[in-house]
Amino acid sequence: MKSHKLRLSLFAMCMSLLVACMPGVAQAQLFCIFDPLGASGDYYSLFKDYQLAAKRWGVGIDLRPYSDDEQLDRAFKSGECDMASMIGMRVRTYNLFTSTLDAPGVIENYSQERDVMRLMASTKLAPYMTHGEFEVVGAVPVGAAYPIVNDRGINSLKRGAGKRVATMSWDLTQEVIARYFKLTPVPTDLPNMGKVFNSNGADMVVVPIVVYKALELEKGVGSNGGIVRRPLFEFTMQVVAHASKFPASFGQSSREYMLSQVDHALGIIRNQEAAVDNRAWIYAAHNEISEWDSSMRGLVEHMTKSGYYDSHMLGLLKRLRCKTDLEEPECAPRPDLQQKAVTQ
Repeated sequence: MKSHKLRLSLFAMCMSLLVACMPGVAQAQLFCIFDPLGASGDYYSLFKDYQLAAKRWGVGIDLRPYSDDEQLDRAFKSGECDMASMIGMRVRTYNLFTSTLDAPGVIENYSQERDVMRLMASTKLAPYMTHGEFEVVGAVPVGAAYPIVNDRGINSLKRGAGKRVATMSWDLTQEVIARYFKLTPVPTDLPNMGKVFNSNGADMVVVPIVVYKALELEKGVGSNGGIVRRPLFEFTMQVVAHASKFPASFGQSSREYMLSQVDHALGIIRNQEAAVDNRAWIYAAHNEISEWDSSMRGLVEHMTKSGYYDSHMLGLLKRLRCKTDLEEPECAPRPDLQQKAVTQ
């Protein structure tokens, strides 16, 4: 009897070792998830279903929430996390192509955002998802990042000149953007951004509404401030993996699954925006919106030449914008190019 049990134990042990060593199977990889509300947040909950889906791809995953995105980034860089979800701006050090989605003004609305997410899941773009040892294995929208101000008079770029804006100290692009618009950057980090704004350490923050409650920004808005309903960015949440720790097919399976979650993510965003008191919104005049768009196009062009954004991704995004709005000035045919085509 004892020898029979021993044989069974040895057989079970050998089978465990065999499965663990099978090529293409990743066992219990650690997925670190950024959510300002930690394990109780909507984005952490969204990835619980991802965990179940990954089992169908032969990958076991454990989830760990982070409410501090800087701590998450350190854990991912050190290899403690095998994969991590992080805001698109954080992805710049891992993949310039995909992080360009979070450049100012390149995605104008949630309809375009949905088209962009389809693009991200396309097999045609799969080669652009990997850079060095890292692979971007999916993305979902986090929402439009609006200027949230403590003075309703700050309702245009011109009126923002000289004002203080809270920026993330680790992201040089935010400082460049602030100075381009003649704003004074106040470096901090995302968890403390609300404290800085609410204590009058900054006149403005630019974040999606999904963090409005988490950072208690209504305290800084008070009775005199508001939310300028003209976003500077469309934030994304991107999932980056140490590619060598996963099967070769994992990335594409993950990106396609993440695409199936886009409408759910957009639903989270719309619900959060709908919950904002209507009196908090500040609307800019039409001529100021046109100036806003023109200024942001100039800014992105300047920053691309300086290496902050990927020109190929920007070209793809311009095509998507022009597909949905041919009236945009940037979409007008250029006479010099038309003349060149005629003479060739």
